[in-house]
Order: sequence, then structure tokens, then C-alpha cells
Amino acid sequence: MTGKVELRDSREASVRKRLDYSGVIVSLAPVNGPQNRLADIHVTMRQKNKTFSPHVLAIAAGTYVDFPNDDPIFHNAFSSYNGQLFDIGLYAPGSTRSVQFKRVGVVRVFCNIHSSMSAVIVVLPTPYFATTSRDGTFQIPNVPAGDYQLTVFHERATEATLNALSRRIAVEQTALPPIVISEAGFLQMPHNNKYGHVYAPETDDRSIYPAAKKN
Repeated sequence: MTGKVELRDSREASVRKRLDYSGVIVSLAPVNGPQNRLADIHVTMRQKNKTFSPHVLAIAAGTYVDFPNDDPIFHNAFSSYNGQLFDIGLYAPGSTRSVQFKRVGVVRVFCNIHSSMSAVIVVLPTPYFATTSRDGTFQIPNVPAGDYQLTVFHERATEATLNALSRRIAVEQTALPPIVISEAGFLQMPHNNKYGHVYAPETDDRSIYPAAKKN
């Protein structure tokens, strides 16, 4: 199953000037019969240069996400609202922690030390999903014929916009019609640390990162 997504009404320069339509998740959940749940599968969300990578990660329920710390400083990934709650604690450079995500939903991920760090994990009740590339195209392989609920997730779209795009489809073809997502009405909400407090000013790491880049 293939398709293409286009973003409109965006305030992001990457979208308006460079037509970057990456990071949109399209999924197909079977309407009839049990929905597959994966277990003991690991994927990675890396922490490097005080950034989670990838920023948007789609997984099937039951998947483990590894959070390796590739920075020369400590990190503490957590989520305190939406989706599955977790807190993997403070851990050292060069180490990793893992979390199994069993609950379907959207998980907003932050670092308890660095307020600028954020990511999104979308936990799905199906193995049939894909994330758009820069040009907005996507491909969901090996989708059996049948009836499915099509859902779309985009970080900078309102819930109402995404709900309007959700629909039931019959998979009897290999391509979906174009999907257009408006970013109008989206507001970026601030977040606190895992204790619900405002972040303290971050320390100046500029003396650390130049040395790290040479490795």
C-alpha cells in the first residue's frame, strides 16, 4: 500500500520553504479479527547532541524502545502525560535503558534535565504502518486484502483535523488517494519536568560538545 501526504497552512520554514513533509504516520488497523500485537522486538530512539532521534517513532504495541545515551552528559527520558507513563531515571553517557510500550496511544517524550529535548512515540494496535519521507510518500508493505481503519498522526495537527482524516477503507488496491493535512490551529504547548516544575536553566555544554564531535 502506497500513498502521499501533503502539509498545508504551516508556520514551519522546513515545510513552507523546503516542502519537508516527513514525520507523518499513516496506519491501517484491521476492522475484523484480532489485531496483531508484537512482543520482544526492539527499536531505537537515540539521544545525541541533546536530541532524540528519530523525533517521531511509530511502533506496534508490545515493542521495546531502547534509549541509548550517545552524549557525553547524563540524560533522563520520561513521559508524564498522554499515552504510557514512564521514567527511566538518570543514566550515564554510553549506557542505555529500555521501555516496553503495551498501551496504544501517543507518548510525549522529554528529558528531565534538558527542556529543549522532546520526541513522540506513537503506539499502534497494528503492524501495518509507515512514516512519510521528506517528499511525503509512504509505503506500508504486506497488507492483506480486507477492511481497515485508516488513521493519520501528525505532531503539528489538531486532534479534530486528524479525526476528520480517519476513515474505513477496503484494501483491494495498491495506492491511496493523496492525504492533505492542515496545520492550522495547532498550538505548541510548554511542558514541565517530571515533577511538574519549571525547568532550571540548563548548564552551558559548549565546552563538551566540540570535543565530542571529533570522535
